[in-house]
Amino acid sequence: MPSTKSDPVLSLGNVHLELNSAAGPVHILRGIDLEINQGETIGVIGPSGSGKTSLLMVIAGLEPATKGTISAAGQNITGLDEDQLTRFRRDHVGIVFQSFHLVPTMSALENVALPMEFAGHKDAFEKARHHLQSVGLGERIHHYPGQLSGGEQQRVALARAFAAEPQILLADEPTGSLDQETGREIMELLFDLQARIGTTMILVTHAPELAKRCGRIITIADGQVADG
Repeated sequence: MPSTKSDPVLSLGNVHLELNSAAGPVHILRGIDLEINQGETIGVIGPSGSGKTSLLMVIAGLEPATKGTISAAGQNITGLDEDQLTRFRRDHVGIVFQSFHLVPTMSALENVALPMEFAGHKDAFEKARHHLQSVGLGERIHHYPGQLSGGEQQRVALARAFAAEPQILLADEPTGSLDQETGREIMELLFDLQARIGTTMILVTHAPELAKRCGRIITIADGQVADG
């Protein structure tokens, strides 16, 4: 059943994250309570080290929460094993990182098609070609990441993230390694793709002007939701 305003696509209840370090346990997230509805755009801001990226990691199941519950895309992901979490991300989540995370030995086309192949899409390469064209890279589909500029690599990453039309898109400083003009182009593309597909988007950024483009802003401070 599609999510509605009374049925959030993402719900976090008293989520904690504690990691071990050489100096002892580090309490990174300290009781996050959060509800996000289908199609919302959320800007996450806060000082460095406040837990913004860690919040995305636990939502994606890339870092298991130490305590609390996380319900995403209609299922409780707390306690799922690695295989189950991999399927959850494959079917419901797109992720865009600051550092692109493309496979260097694969062409742009192969990078975008790869997750769809894993999901069993027989038309993965056809869809990948379409999505690369939609981000303005129709003439660069056979180029490898090392042959592409930073902005072009992030366009490939966007095409890959949106190719399966995920319910949830997590973007961690997607313009952080780009120059100002290229970053502006990437953000226009990101918001255009989000609006076109209706994906719920959670955007971590240090740039207040980018956060203001979102429908709601959440401030994280010392591992807690300070505002929003």
